[in-house]
Order: sequence, then structure tokens, then C-alpha cells
Amino acid sequence: MSRAGLDKNPREVAEMFGGVARHYDWANTVMCFGLDRYWRRAAHQALRLTPQDCVLDLAAGTGISTVELSRSGARCIAADFSTGMLFRGRELGRDVPMVGADGMLLPFKDESFDAVTVCFGLRNMQDTAAALSEMARVTRPGGRLVICEFSTPVWRPFRTVYRNYVPRALPVLAKGVSSNPEAYVYLAESIRSWPDQRSLADTIARSGWSRVGWRNLTNGIVTLHRATKPA
Repeated sequence: MSRAGLDKNPREVAEMFGGVARHYDWANTVMCFGLDRYWRRAAHQALRLTPQDCVLDLAAGTGISTVELSRSGARCIAADFSTGMLFRGRELGRDVPMVGADGMLLPFKDESFDAVTVCFGLRNMQDTAAALSEMARVTRPGGRLVICEFSTPVWRPFRTVYRNYVPRALPVLAKGVSSNPEAYVYLAESIRSWPDQRSLADTIARSGWSRVGWRNLTNGIVTLHRATKPA
């Protein structure tokens, strides 16, 4: 399997990510010019974690974000449907609880977590609304949701350049840093086809969440969406 399609078949997506797991974190940092670290940090700050919290880091990949979250003192669980990514995290010594899990059918009891976060993984789930509803199910009333995801640049001239740049540049850059550059064709296409800020906010609001809002980062290349589960 070299790449998945935009139908986002879960098996194909999991296999694709497993195939790029070895250099995935490093490749992302190179291709984002180091901005991925800033974006993750902003998402973690938005969660407002305390040592009393239990947090689900969904689509956690190798667990790099989960380790960062755990520095708050909260109990943090990494979940991802690519076992290859989780195994790579173990090889790298990331000592956090890791669970193989499909975001559309989470293996957790109702109201298990104080907060749920997804960094750059929601757009890889086959049914966005179903995944958001599952996140609401496993979150306690009053709990928080923070999604960090690529989005739509807010300045029109830059938006035009960006939408032409991403599909062409990502696969080219990936040739030098990834074992499977074809996977980045899918990633570029998934970014380009992803809904804009308001459209995603509307989907979140229809999926069991309230007080939905967002904050643009880097001119809207990435957006933080925040929401609360009704008490």
C-alpha cells in the first residue's frame, strides 16, 4: 500500500501511516518548517489541563503529542488506528499508555475523559461527524474538545498561492524525507479537500458539542477548534 484514497478507507489509511511511521515525525517537522511544534503547543495550551484530568489524545500517531501533554501532570492516553505508528512510538521510548483504536468506534466507556484532543488526524477519519460524536460519548459533561487541523487561509491572495503550493510541494519535499512520498499525495489532497473553519464548526456543533469556537494560526493554514460537552 503506497497511499490511501480520499474515500479514507480505514484499513488503507492505517496501512499507509504504518508505512511512513519510521520517519513520520521528522518528515512533518521538515515539511512544516518546524511550525508543527508551535501548532501542537497552541493546542495543548488550549486544553487547560490540570493534574486531575484524564485526556484522550486521538490519532496520536507515535505519541509525540501525548508525551508533551503528559508534562502537565494529567493522565494522557494515546490512541491511533495505525498500530505501526504506535509501535514506532514504543521504539522511540515514548512511555505513555497506547491503545489501538478506530476514532469512529472508540474502545472506551461513556464519559471516560475530561478532555479529548486530535492534532492533524480528524481529516483522516472516514466519517467526521461519527468520529466527533464518539468523542462526545467518551467525554464527561463539561469536558473539553480541542482539534488542531489544517484549514483555509483567511487572506485571499495567500489562500490562492497556498492551495496551489500544497498539492505540488508536499510530494516533492517528501521525496527527500519520507520512505513513501506517494503517501504525501494523499495528505496534500486531504488538506485541499478539507472544509473551512465555519463548516467544520457547524459539524462539531451538530455532533454533541456546544460553545464551539475557533482560532486561526499562521493565517489560517492551521485552525484550533474548541468545544465543550453540554453539562
